[in-house]
This record gives sequence, C-alpha cells and structure tokens, in this order.
Amino acid sequence: MSYAVTLIPGDGIGPELADATRNVLEATGLVFDWDIQLAGEATIATEGTPLPERVIDSIRRTGVALKGPITTPIGSGFRSVNVGLRQALELYANVRPARSLVGVKTRYTDVDLVIVRENTEDLYAGIEHRVGPDAAESIKIITRGASQRIARYAFEHAVRNGRRKVTAVHKANIMKLSDGLFLESCQQIAAEYDGRVAFEDRIVDNMCMQLVQKPELYDVLVLPNLYGDIVSDLAAGLVGGLGVAPGANIGDRAAVFEPVHGSAPKYAGQDRANPTALILSAALMLRHLGETAVADTVEGATRAVIAEGRTVTYDLGGTAGTQAFGAAVAERVRDAR
Repeated sequence: MSYAVTLIPGDGIGPELADATRNVLEATGLVFDWDIQLAGEATIATEGTPLPERVIDSIRRTGVALKGPITTPIGSGFRSVNVGLRQALELYANVRPARSLVGVKTRYTDVDLVIVRENTEDLYAGIEHRVGPDAAESIKIITRGASQRIARYAFEHAVRNGRRKVTAVHKANIMKLSDGLFLESCQQIAAEYDGRVAFEDRIVDNMCMQLVQKPELYDVLVLPNLYGDIVSDLAAGLVGGLGVAPGANIGDRAAVFEPVHGSAPKYAGQDRANPTALILSAALMLRHLGETAVADTVEGATRAVIAEGRTVTYDLGGTAGTQAFGAAVAERVRDAR
C-alpha cells in the first residue's frame, strides 16, 4: 500500500525532526509518496508569504500532511501558518493526546487524556481591531454548528477508542451567551450517546485545578478554541512537556499532523532536538490512514526507546542526537515487523 503525504519540514529544528520521523515511518514497510512543501520563514523572501497556496493545494490533493514546527512571531509579523492551514482546510478538530511515558520524569504516572479542541472560531477567528490608540477589541465567535460538530467528534472519538467519558469545558457562568451556547450544544449531542459514553461539564478554571490535582478522573475533554489551546498545554505538562506531545488537526477532507512545540531556531542544525512529538504525531497519522497496527508498533517502539533510556536526547537525560534517537526507534519498528 502506498500513501501520498504532504511533508512540511518547517522552520528551525523542524527539518531535522522530519528526517528522523521519515526514517521511522519508512522502517514500517509502508510506502510513502512524499510531496515536500516548504513553508514558514524560509518562503517569505522568495514567495512573499509564509503559507504559499501551493502548500494548501498539495494537502487538498493528498488529503493528509505531516508538518514540522513553524515559527509564529509574537505581537507583529505574519499570522500563524497553523491557523491559516486550519481555516483554509476547515480542520475543525484539534486532537492532542496526553499519556504518561515510562522514562519521562514527571509528577504523575497515570495520565491518559485526550483533548479535543474546536479549531475554527472563538477568539482565534482573528476578528480584532484597534479602538483608538490605547485599546484593542477582539470578537469571540461561538456558533451552534461548530460547537455541535466538535462535540460529536469528541463523542465519536470516545466510542471508537473505548473511552468512558466526555467532559465539556467552558466558562458559561460568566459568558452566558457564547460559552452558554457551547455548553448547550455539547449537552444536546451528549443526549444522543446516553448509555454509551458518560457526560459531564466543568468550568475551565476549575478544570485546570482538577487536572493538576486528580487527572486520573478525566478522559476526553472537549473545549472551545482558546481554552483548548491552554488546557492542552497544561495536559502536556502533566506527561513531560511539549517535547513529547503529539497533535492532529482533522477535517472532513484533509488532516494535518504536527507536534505542538515551537521551532527552537537557536538549536537548528545541532542534532539535539527531541523528535518524539513528531514521531508520535506520525503515529496519529497512521491511525487516521487506517494503519492501526502499524501505529501501535511506532508508538510502542518510541515508548520502549524512552523507557530503556540508552539512546535518548538531552532533554530526556541522555546524550543521543536527533537522528540517533530516530534510528533507535526505527530499528525497534523493523524488529517488530
């Protein structure tokens, strides 16, 4: 079986992570037809944009992309490439698993969460403007259609993966109309799954406290865009940080898989970065392609290399480089075939 996949190496450490991850994927025995597309800072000088239309066209053609991290300037400069891809391709579901890994030092050992974040509206719709020289205004957009769509995705994910509960996270006690609509929409969808998947809701600030105190009580969380961005990083912190946190952006016609961490330009070209997050994102891609057994093999090999601790990167307490870590995972994948 051959799979056409758009590969966006990204900025900074991205190309090194992409090389290590390709090594792992090609060790599975599957055949990948890579369409390599540059985007980010590197294309501004040559094409005048960090997100050329050819990148979007490629993903529309292949239906799936594996993407390295891309730098997003703070406060000024070009708009997030990630946001641009999500909106252009209607990638409405951001999915970020957070699962404890043996060998990664954290305060917790039993975290197993899935954060499902609405990806197209809320404050991230980017509708904002100046109100005079000393004030700015952003508009929060919540619609019933998008809220019901993400809630249904969360419940279907729970059903497909044998998950026990979905928790809707909101601030409807204060934002009674916008977050109230999100909560109402989740409640309406939850009624369709009554008896199959349990449902509850939590106010977002309380949810953050609860995750720090007792993460084992939670399973699948569904959130609007902004809260989902924040809570998914919190969940990543419970299992060791963004360096081990995979991510997926799913739509009806396309999907983009990417790590959540930044491009770390000061480490570019040094063969020091940890490729775990991109490798685990590739495992999510394999599941999306229907290659569940192969995905299990890739995830299991990654976990085994980390647990063994002999060939891990400096952030995991080792001395191995990016490519050596990827090669160790690839070897275990080949051994498991």
